[in-house]
Amino acid sequence: CGWLIHCVKMSVLIETTIGDLTVDLYTAERPRACLNFLKLCKMKYYNYSLFHTVHRGFIAQTGDPTGHGEGGESVFRELYGDQAAYFDVETNPRVKHLKRGAVSMVNNGSNKHGSQFFITLSEGLDHLDGVHTVFGEIGEGLDIIDKLNTVVVDESNRPYQDIRISHTVVLSDPYPDPPGLTPPDHSPGPTPGQLLTDRIAPGETLDDDQSKTWEELDEEGQERDAKHRSTILQMIGDIPEAEIRPPDNVLFVCKLNPVTTDEDLGVIFSRFGLIKSCEVIRDYKSGESLGYAFIEFEQEQACENAYFKMDNILIDDRRIHVDFSQSVSKLSNIRKNNASTSAGPEQARYRVKDRYDDRTIKGKYEMVFTPEDSGGRRGSRDHKHSQSETRKRHRSDESASSDKEHRRHRHGDKERHKKTSQHRRSGHRR
Repeated sequence: CGWLIHCVKMSVLIETTIGDLTVDLYTAERPRACLNFLKLCKMKYYNYSLFHTVHRGFIAQTGDPTGHGEGGESVFRELYGDQAAYFDVETNPRVKHLKRGAVSMVNNGSNKHGSQFFITLSEGLDHLDGVHTVFGEIGEGLDIIDKLNTVVVDESNRPYQDIRISHTVVLSDPYPDPPGLTPPDHSPGPTPGQLLTDRIAPGETLDDDQSKTWEELDEEGQERDAKHRSTILQMIGDIPEAEIRPPDNVLFVCKLNPVTTDEDLGVIFSRFGLIKSCEVIRDYKSGESLGYAFIEFEQEQACENAYFKMDNILIDDRRIHVDFSQSVSKLSNIRKNNASTSAGPEQARYRVKDRYDDRTIKGKYEMVFTPEDSGGRRGSRDHKHSQSETRKRHRSDESASSDKEHRRHRHGDKERHKKTSQHRRSGHRR
């Protein structure tokens, strides 16, 4: 019988909420620790026990039925009373914590063991030798160790989502059951205390959307869509960065009367605070107002006050509409100027080509396609326009010349017709 114990590899199957582990026991080297572990598994003592400590790259500890990490007693208490609740550490022969997946009994601080054990999650933890008793190793289920190494834990290394031992199955037990130890016929159910937890239950899927209102979900959807659009705009070069935000001190004003000028708006909106710039956007060719403007305030609060007070106000017989600006053209200009100059951001200016000539004006918002940003689109359009005008004048000159020649021919025809008619009448009189 003794020879059989030394030669046969004893195993226990531990079913957990994240997968199964097979533990091969060192019954020859650690007979008392293996006896304790086997009989506790056979008594279903470990069922519903938490992995209450998971330290990434170090250990995963379990075996306390209370789930707090401070309880757990050996099977010998069941047999011999409270004085046998713990048994001495086994140190001979020496077995080291060198392997990833080593299974070891936890020292309770008095060089004794109860029911708690841990699994090493990395190699070379030999500083644990002589303190804790290695009594087995993981034979199958090393992928579960990988999962344990990725568990999200709090500052005390307690997993946010509970990981439990669901069931234990003794695959081979060389030790006869001691008198007084009666294994249950079936696995008992969990106690209310074992199920009581403030963590995420095993297998529970996290769905934050269930606790949100329709308005919150809609707002999140709009934010995602806005991020996607920003990314696309960055990819095509319309904005320098996807995360760029419009300034909070700029007001957008639309539905303006074409006769409303920059000075008019500046005077009207200056009651809310100091204005840095006020510009009615105009067509770069004709100079006519496009019906909207941007007003930049010195302070954000002034911009906010104007937003609440000036919407739907009558200016030059037009009901205007105001909103916070979504334009980032000035910010784009700053980034471009910073990239093209070594003077630093202090000397950057808001720049845009004038609508009427090639002079550079400070403090202006860009039109959609300026000569420097559109890759020569404006120059191309001007060239095409010039060519079109030349062709029109050429066709006009040709048409005028043709008309003159046509009238000359018609006049000659009339003269010939007149002479022919007179000749015929004179012949008739003869």
